[in-house]
Amino acid sequence: MTAALVVCASRVRADEKRIFEALERRAVPFERMDPRHLSAFAGAAGARPTVVLNREISCTRALYAAHTLEAGGATVVNSAAATRTCADKWLTSLALARAGLPVPRTALALTPEAALGALDEIGYPAVIKPLVGSWGRLVSRVPDRDVGATLLEYVAALPGPQSHVVYVQELVDKPGRDLRVAVVGGEAVGAGYRRSAQWRTNVSRGAETEYCEVTPELAKLATEAAGAVGAELCGVDLIEDAGGRPLVLEVNHGLEFAGLQRALGDRIDVAGHIAGHLLARAEQ
Repeated sequence: MTAALVVCASRVRADEKRIFEALERRAVPFERMDPRHLSAFAGAAGARPTVVLNREISCTRALYAAHTLEAGGATVVNSAAATRTCADKWLTSLALARAGLPVPRTALALTPEAALGALDEIGYPAVIKPLVGSWGRLVSRVPDRDVGATLLEYVAALPGPQSHVVYVQELVDKPGRDLRVAVVGGEAVGAGYRRSAQWRTNVSRGAETEYCEVTPELAKLATEAAGAVGAELCGVDLIEDAGGRPLVLEVNHGLEFAGLQRALGDRIDVAGHIAGHLLARAEQ
């Protein structure tokens, strides 16, 4: 790496293009690094101090790229520690609970057999989620004990020990929507409601995003959630319970904001805020 600012990304999606354009508008020199071509020796130092925006879509590569680049002296946004916490739903839940933030009732079971007891204690309907994953994939609604037992039989048959560790959460009776709040450098810069006819309200699954005003209460909860996991740039996902109280679902270290930006329109430029934060980090 020769530039003082590097964007680490194997795929250039609409979000990355917006970030590139925002940097170019500010005449900020940068280079793109494809982590699929990254290799490094333990103990090797970087050629110069570098700020790296980690936009790698693969969770595994994002984590190891962050560790590797930090070991070489780079400042990585987000840090390896924040990426590790956000990438694991249980570690995120622990960090949020430790910070005293409102979250859905959540449990971890180290075997599928123990998970059935956790489901019984949480009550039905409930949700089973993979520890690592995004876009709502493999998230299962559990309406009753019989369905839970059947799902857990499939979980027990999955290869790999991590697959047998089960993340269980109450199914919050949300009003057909959840919220995504973009947090950049400790500031809640924009928010949107995500609505869907399905119970999973992921944009990747067809949910529509609508503009949501960032109230002081919403900003406080989102920035505290980002701080709890140590993330400089993130998407904080919130869900409202039957009484309208927002709960923190998760914190996404790879802030995807295409749907949010459509909802924000000309009000807020998320990529511009990201570029400004990177420039400030590079000047420190």
